[in-house]
Amino acid sequence: MAKRSKKSNFNVQSLPEHLRHINLNAAGIDIGSERHMVAVPEGRDEVSVREFGAFTADLQALANWLEQCGVTTVAMEATGVYWIPLFELLDSRGFEVKLVDARHVKNVSGRKSDVLDCQWIQQLHTYGLLAGAFRPTDELCVLRSYLRQREMLSQSSSMHIQHMQKALQQMNLLLHNVVSDITGVTGMKIIKAILAGERDPRRLARNRHKRCHNTSATIAKSLVGNYRAEHLFALQQAVDLYETYQAKIADCEEAIVKQVDKQPDLTADSLPPSEKPIQARERIRSGVDVRELLFKKSGVDLFATPGLAADTLLTLSSEVGFDMSPWKTIKHFTSWLGVCPGTKISGGKVLDKKTKRRPNRATQAFRMAAATQARSKTALGAFYRRIKSRAGGKQAITATAHKIARIYYTLLTKGTSYVELGQEAYEQKYKERRLHHLMTQAKSFGFQLVPCAT
Repeated sequence: MAKRSKKSNFNVQSLPEHLRHINLNAAGIDIGSERHMVAVPEGRDEVSVREFGAFTADLQALANWLEQCGVTTVAMEATGVYWIPLFELLDSRGFEVKLVDARHVKNVSGRKSDVLDCQWIQQLHTYGLLAGAFRPTDELCVLRSYLRQREMLSQSSSMHIQHMQKALQQMNLLLHNVVSDITGVTGMKIIKAILAGERDPRRLARNRHKRCHNTSATIAKSLVGNYRAEHLFALQQAVDLYETYQAKIADCEEAIVKQVDKQPDLTADSLPPSEKPIQARERIRSGVDVRELLFKKSGVDLFATPGLAADTLLTLSSEVGFDMSPWKTIKHFTSWLGVCPGTKISGGKVLDKKTKRRPNRATQAFRMAAATQARSKTALGAFYRRIKSRAGGKQAITATAHKIARIYYTLLTKGTSYVELGQEAYEQKYKERRLHHLMTQAKSFGFQLVPCAT
């Protein structure tokens, strides 16, 4: 006689916590430039996979269908910029939308189609296997758009600087050899005078600024050339386009300051008065002082951190913001940035410690801040040079960017102020740490370190 099988006491609550995250009302969307494929759970409609166009009316119909099917959460793959309109629409309609990395939703090789892709995304999201990417708040997204627009305009503006330099070179006017920047005070005055019809090198050299390194005689030598009409025409157009872009950049910076000012103040205090004048690193191109503004929004003086200037901090404020709650710990933050060592371990052996490649503007900002410390007399500068002498420039930038990112996170979460120790204090502290290590190592071998008599 067969034994009666015992009833299982299994229930959902007996599962581990990470296995209880099951989204029964999940949908998956495969994003495209012309169409979107949407998959919902089986039995919610006659068909579980539908195709929708990319027009706004089609996106509204997609959201309506998801509501009819009882969907509450949606996962979609980040594909170019095609996901943005649908993401914003679904988010405004009250859906929980997760933007996931394409590497996390990679399907089994050999079975690739839009239908299978959206069904695979929906299946993974149902079992709670997808983690949503970080996306700032709507106010920060607006600020981020302004800053990225300014970055695009700056890149286009630099292209016209090259056109100006090319036109001058073709006339053998070697202005770039005697001034550090042809768009500076001296350079632009000379170029404007040339376009106004002045050809005398000595009169052109009188536009030299008093802080220019080269003398008027040297500058006059560089301005003897062949003033051809076609090259002057190209120079005129390049200057006009450069000034047009500079005007648009100024408009962008005005919009950036207004958007930052809209954010709530975290402190009503003001920065303590300083005897030093406003430094260039505390301003943006239009001359607006952003140090006081960012202090009120963040509650701490981030400018005290070496390497963090106005442009860098505005980028960070738009990419990650001043609220560090999306990252549980400082290690999560540095891992998201991709500035911490990797953990590729197999069989108990460390195979690789390379950092992850992150096309992240926040990471680029921290790296640029680290690169500025190469010759500074700060503690971070001393750390940068120590790592560079041992491992090379790339590793030094990554390690220093990691330190600056940790400082940024700590200042915002703890509300403390950054205290600069200086190069000498850092080197002394490092020397004491090395000496303590050598003494411990010598003691382990039965020896004792004794100072040399000098």
